[in-house]
Amino acid sequence: MPTSIIIADDHPLILKGLKDFLIEKEYNVIASAKNGKEAFTLIKAHQPEIAILDIQMPFLTGLQVAKKCKEENLGTKIIIITFEKSEEIYKEAKSLDVYGYILKEFAIEEVEHCIDNVLQKKSYFSPELIEYLEIKQIPKELEILTETELRVLQLTAKNKTAKEIADIIGCSPRTIEKHKSHIRSKLKLSSNANSIAIYAKEQEEFLSKYT
Repeated sequence: MPTSIIIADDHPLILKGLKDFLIEKEYNVIASAKNGKEAFTLIKAHQPEIAILDIQMPFLTGLQVAKKCKEENLGTKIIIITFEKSEEIYKEAKSLDVYGYILKEFAIEEVEHCIDNVLQKKSYFSPELIEYLEIKQIPKELEILTETELRVLQLTAKNKTAKEIADIIGCSPRTIEKHKSHIRSKLKLSSNANSIAIYAKEQEEFLSKYT
């Protein structure tokens, strides 16, 4: 079955252009809306796989629609399209579990690739936005580690020994070594004794929140 999509934009030409493109690419565009309130009503009624929303719309913004969808546990994945290159908006979008963030000037070029990523449950943010904001994204592999493993990695980056880490976390040095073994396995690091320390140092800026 074609991917079901609802689109919303208060600019008629942009809305028509996006709709025509998606239909041409054989997506199932269920409906389109000209404001945020209408968009949310349609999402709630049809619960499409994806909703592509302009960020600035009357009644409700794209992010306000995303917030309402999150509050009501709707499964629709949200893609935002905007001219805005704002770190504040970027961070808010991330906090609302928005899956895609496309700059309007690249919308037609990027939307298909963005949808493909979203269908695989991967987020997609315009490379131009990331480059503009100079955002360093957290390496994907860190997401597969447990909170304790991340803490061990973070303390390793600070040159703590297994015994020192064990004292801080409140367990035995042997347990810490087991955690390190799991980290090596998950991250596919070599069995070299220094491999974790080297990796931890390379990712220290991302691990700093686990202090």
